[in-house]
Amino acid sequence: MKYRNFKNELQISQLGLGCMRFPVLNDDNAKIDEEQAERMILHCYENGVNYYDTAYPYHVGTSEKFVGKVIQKNRLRDKIHLATKNPVWQITEHQGFYNVFEEQLQNLQTDYIDFYLMHSLNAGSWHMAKKHDIYRFMDTIKQDGRARQIGFSFHDNLNIFKEIVDAYDWDFCQIQLNYMDENYQAGIEGLQYASRKGLPVVIMEPLKGGRLAPVLTSSMQALFDKNNVTLTPVELALKYLFNMPEVSCVLSGASSYEQIVENVRTASTYGVGDLTQNEKNLIADMVEFYTSRTKVPCTGCLYCVDDCPQRIPINIIFSLYNGRYIYENDKLARIQYDAHVPAKRRPDHCIECGQCESICPQHIKIIDELKVAHEDLLSIKL
Repeated sequence: MKYRNFKNELQISQLGLGCMRFPVLNDDNAKIDEEQAERMILHCYENGVNYYDTAYPYHVGTSEKFVGKVIQKNRLRDKIHLATKNPVWQITEHQGFYNVFEEQLQNLQTDYIDFYLMHSLNAGSWHMAKKHDIYRFMDTIKQDGRARQIGFSFHDNLNIFKEIVDAYDWDFCQIQLNYMDENYQAGIEGLQYASRKGLPVVIMEPLKGGRLAPVLTSSMQALFDKNNVTLTPVELALKYLFNMPEVSCVLSGASSYEQIVENVRTASTYGVGDLTQNEKNLIADMVEFYTSRTKVPCTGCLYCVDDCPQRIPINIIFSLYNGRYIYENDKLARIQYDAHVPAKRRPDHCIECGQCESICPQHIKIIDELKVAHEDLLSIKL
């Protein structure tokens, strides 16, 4: 495993394990397949990964408890760096920050957090967090040693990102970045801005919710062949990020053992300066390819699904809708829609409450896009 310098002379593995997309049982995001997920964690540990990232709402509130159980069972606490996040959008008064934090310590079976983040900050949640005196909370838990380093994860525009970076003496931050999102949210400019300010930057969504890790269609394979690149799509996307000196750690939100094995192998092979010109040319071609075919910029983060009162599988619907055009297979898209989206959980049962749109990190107009996706997929004749 390759390592990068963090703050305070820490050495962090350039690949971290994101604990948001563990394999699950019976398609229930609250029921982690604990045997397979533990196997994934142990493979990471045995191969030098020392950064593990979870959050209060992941897997409908079960991720922290599972991670804590695995760490305790395998006596890993003093051998790894543990990151989790405070759901600031849920906090309605100052004491609420502490209530959640103390619950998280219990969930994770620890008395301190190595890297504690204010989760998914945007203009609205940051304004409310300040109203509830978030500065005092962060100062307190750092001074008493229960949080070793304080940071934030981010989903909004570049100007808001710079405002938040400048507002507090942060230890690090976390942004969404991949080769499709260079100019989206914080983007490349935000990465470089934070780096110039001395902030280590952790990367989430390196594969854009799995969209940059497809089985290659003939059209995609032609682009790889044209540029004489033999990497897998996953290797290409990760190598792109590992090539950047400003990147401190890339989170892999793998959902299978095979995926994490490939990601660990890639992180142990490539680093800064390894991206070739042919690979850069291929990335430019892939950006053009994906941009021309993607209908909805959903990353499959599941925030909307967890909050939907109608239990509409929004991420699956958008994935199938996009996949129809990216993978050039209409029949498969319709078959999968019929198989994976029950009639009572389809967009025509949406009550338009807006909860999904209020929490979407990508700011998608979910209600309208669901209607379009539903009609498009049903229009396919079998």
